[in-house]
Amino acid sequence: MTFPAISLFLGSEIGEKKDAITTQQRALEKKMGQIDRHTFYPFENSMHEIVSVLANASLFSAARFVIVKNAELIKKKEDIQILAGWLDTATRLGNQNDSFLILTSDENSIDKKIEKLVPKQHKKIFWEMFENRKEQWLVAWFKKNKLLIEPEAVEAILEMVENNTESLRNECSRFTLCFAAGHTINIDDVENVLAHNREETAFSLFNALSDNSKVPVDRLSSSLSILQKLNQTKSSNSIQLIAGLSYCFRKLRIWHTLHASGRPSDFDLKINGFSSKKAQKRYAHASNIWNLRSTIALLALMSSTDMQIRSGGATHEKNILQVMIYCIVIKNGIALED
Repeated sequence: MTFPAISLFLGSEIGEKKDAITTQQRALEKKMGQIDRHTFYPFENSMHEIVSVLANASLFSAARFVIVKNAELIKKKEDIQILAGWLDTATRLGNQNDSFLILTSDENSIDKKIEKLVPKQHKKIFWEMFENRKEQWLVAWFKKNKLLIEPEAVEAILEMVENNTESLRNECSRFTLCFAAGHTINIDDVENVLAHNREETAFSLFNALSDNSKVPVDRLSSSLSILQKLNQTKSSNSIQLIAGLSYCFRKLRIWHTLHASGRPSDFDLKINGFSSKKAQKRYAHASNIWNLRSTIALLALMSSTDMQIRSGGATHEKNILQVMIYCIVIKNGIALED
């Protein structure tokens, strides 16, 4: 079995994407023995650093297995040339190549110059599952773990959890710790296990920001409360938080574009990551708060906030993030100094 020097995994179905990466890694280990695995992010690691790991052999491992997440952020001409240079060398080595790269993104496409570097057969988009398939997946998951679940509980979980199999698997694993085999999960169980022990994320922050049932001052209060909880976690990372929010607002921009000339088809909604009723409701609410022009301004605000933190604002990043949240809710993306 030959392994591609480069693969491209796209799409919002994070769980299936993660499973595909694990499968490829295990197959590589089975063939080559011990390998080094590295994970990089374009906003933290330079392309020089990434390619250096790919190009330099290890004394103790047979191969290098490198994953680059958020590949949609690779846009600089110089970075793409560096990547293309490494790939040209790896391709010429053929079966003797001992470094393997997987580029991943939650987007459905990245820079076309990079996509052209990846052979079609080594590129895959992991589409978000349809609503009925998510329900089937949940029922099957609980059955596999010797638990039953009521239909109302399935619906409640899909309302509370990000609708990809990775998030669902992580959240539902709590039920196996709380209940004995054979128990039937009901809606009260879901409330007790998930609602009361829920961890905040960039996505739950976006939900609070876009809750159009509240007036702006209440949205600001709840959003700042979530931001405070996020800042108190050990894994707190401001750059990743901004990246997560930016992802949500890029999706909102797509939502506006799809609805510019009327109601889009179910297929158009699906291929753009809006197949679930939950996602459609979320972005419909958000679109009532921010129009396309405001959404573009918000993306520019988050980009400038990212640059401000990277260029020496780390000591004041909590204050910088609070100002960003204020500008999102109260000023619709207009910078505070304006």
